[in-house]
Amino acid sequence: MSRIKFYNTLTKKVEDFVPNVEGKVSLYTCGPTVYHFAHIGNLRCYIMEDILDRTLRYAGYDVKRVMNITDVGHLSSDADTGEDKMLAGAKREHKTVMEIAKFYTDAFFTDCKKLNIRKPDVIEPATNCIPEFINMVKVLLDKGFAYVAGENVYFDTSKLKEYYVLSNQSEDDLKVAVRDDVDEDTNKRNKNDFVLWFTKSKFEDQALKWDSPWGVGYPGWHIECSCISMKHLGEKLDIHCGGIDNIFPHHTNEIAQSESFLGHKWCNYWFHVHHLTQKGGAKMSKSSGEFLCVDLLEKKGYNPLVYRFFCLQSHYRKPLEFSYDVMDNVKAAYDKLKKQVARIVSESNGQTVDEKAFGEYKEKFIDTLGNDLNTSSAITLLYEVLKADLNNATKKAIIESFDEVLCLDLTKAEAASEGPEVDAELKAYIEKRIEDRKEAKKNKDFATADAIREELAAKGITIKDTREGTLWSLN
Repeated sequence: MSRIKFYNTLTKKVEDFVPNVEGKVSLYTCGPTVYHFAHIGNLRCYIMEDILDRTLRYAGYDVKRVMNITDVGHLSSDADTGEDKMLAGAKREHKTVMEIAKFYTDAFFTDCKKLNIRKPDVIEPATNCIPEFINMVKVLLDKGFAYVAGENVYFDTSKLKEYYVLSNQSEDDLKVAVRDDVDEDTNKRNKNDFVLWFTKSKFEDQALKWDSPWGVGYPGWHIECSCISMKHLGEKLDIHCGGIDNIFPHHTNEIAQSESFLGHKWCNYWFHVHHLTQKGGAKMSKSSGEFLCVDLLEKKGYNPLVYRFFCLQSHYRKPLEFSYDVMDNVKAAYDKLKKQVARIVSESNGQTVDEKAFGEYKEKFIDTLGNDLNTSSAITLLYEVLKADLNNATKKAIIESFDEVLCLDLTKAEAASEGPEVDAELKAYIEKRIEDRKEAKKNKDFATADAIREELAAKGITIKDTREGTLWSLN
């Protein structure tokens, strides 16, 4: 069945996708740590994961996608040092951790909706799965893959033959902490051992704590994705997604603990999205310069789907540099594209779809996106459709089909006026009379066309003929 191939970080090559169960896909995407708004760099990753999800569905797969919400355990250094990000957010805003988690979870999905990112089939907060975390830690201790030190529980990376299988690096290449202001945990036996369970001995002021066999405490960050994935997708996962900064240590640690717990290979394909950068190539982050979020883009006059369009014009495995100059160019291109599509839609009535051409273009689209999720080539194919020697009904059908994956609202009509609110009955009447006038002009019945214009004007409705079709507004 598969005609989908993409780069697998595990094997370091582009591979044909073959799921564990024919026709079905188990897909896991690392969710946000909900201590602040998501910046647009984070959201680039979610957009491209959404394209992967939609491409698989478009190609005929039955996809189940699961995402975690990190509301506990993610420290300010990914190497299990520093302060819990959720606690830091609560202190910053003088709220409880759960209030912070609720607010920023809602904000994240509001941003996703504006960007047409499909909501995952299962969304699971880490705090829902404490029993699963404790069980995994118990099994890893029983199997000899974990140890207790300083009342915390650590995974013992020295017990693995291939700890660096995902990152393809050696111990000498990697550092436990990339920050200079934190100390390495002295309780650990080995430099890259990581925490499975923290106790009160380490963080006395931790807001969220649970009873465990090792003391009152809370889970480490890395364990949540392993347990949440297994809870909802079983012991064999098809695809795991995330940003390239998750490769080490987060996803490396997930593989270590999951396969040690299960006793067999866990995930076959690892899909990673490159960074969004700022001028000079610096990775975009919450601490660098102007905090670029969807709300700020809207305040600056950009439809969020312009940002989605911007992301789709680059390959997911390449760094993408953001600037307002580029966004202005993309906005102009998006607006022009929408107008071209609007004209096609307006002129498609009464025409019959060429099913053969429709099927051929759908196959081309699958082949294009199936080649390592080549969204820029998919956009090129879209423009090819606009210029193709096809009637407008066929073009409309193809564009609507493509937009099931691209999700740029290409055939969705924009508000015709910023004036008074128009009820559905009046809007239907106006659009019917405009269509009648168009038919009259087509039949060279200009007297009737003029009469319709005057009829509308008498009701306070002004119409204007443009290259993109007939526009109207209320006086």
